[in-house]
Amino acid sequence: MPLNALIFDVDGTIAETERDGHRVAFNQAFAEAGLDWQWSVALYGKLLLVPGGKERIEHYWQQYQPQFKPPAPAAAWIAHLHQRKTLYYRDRVTQGLIPLRPGIKRLITEARAAGLRLAIATTSALPNAMALIERSLEPDWFEVIAAGDIVPQKKPAPDIYTYVLQQMQLAPEDCLVFEDSEPGLIAAHQAGLRTVVTVHNYTQTQDFSTAQLVLDHLGEPEQPMQVLQGQAVDTPYFTLETARSLFA
Repeated sequence: MPLNALIFDVDGTIAETERDGHRVAFNQAFAEAGLDWQWSVALYGKLLLVPGGKERIEHYWQQYQPQFKPPAPAAAWIAHLHQRKTLYYRDRVTQGLIPLRPGIKRLITEARAAGLRLAIATTSALPNAMALIERSLEPDWFEVIAAGDIVPQKKPAPDIYTYVLQQMQLAPEDCLVFEDSEPGLIAAHQAGLRTVVTVHNYTQTQDFSTAQLVLDHLGEPEQPMQVLQGQAVDTPYFTLETARSLFA
């Protein structure tokens, strides 16, 4: 089957948004709300096992602050807190504090020039995803931008990928996914999709045994990538030809 489309996760895949983006924004929202909650770099790594920002707040509250009583109905309070966090996060993106990961823009540009279709599949809230895409890429490059609560279940459920495939009217065999985490890989794998994983500090010890290729990043001519799992790659950076080789 020929390769027809590339589908990208956002957080941790397109950019390293977690440690210095979302984590900082959560802490800013907590401080604004008068909470003494502080998510350290190490703690946030554990919380990332819970997909979704609102879900992460609820998990932390119940597991780490069980005596806390929210000042409003829990769902509404969490939604408002997450909304404030989103504004802080978007401020950081707008200020250019969250650059793209190596190779992302280069590969997307190459794919567009070759006529491949592009899509986004993320559990991140749509405003967060759009802030990064608008700052560093172009929204109209992507045929589908699927984000947040658009599907019933977030990763590791396959819903977001199934949705993208339906919207693009493509079979899993037509597409290659780029992810950074085990939940994301599980979601893509359950949807029948081949996946390239680019790890970072938060995900480098996770199980990626079902991935076609695991890299430290996609690489640039002056910044070679490292293959951590999968077939050897002849070039020092991931290209469209590398992607097509995974379908041979």
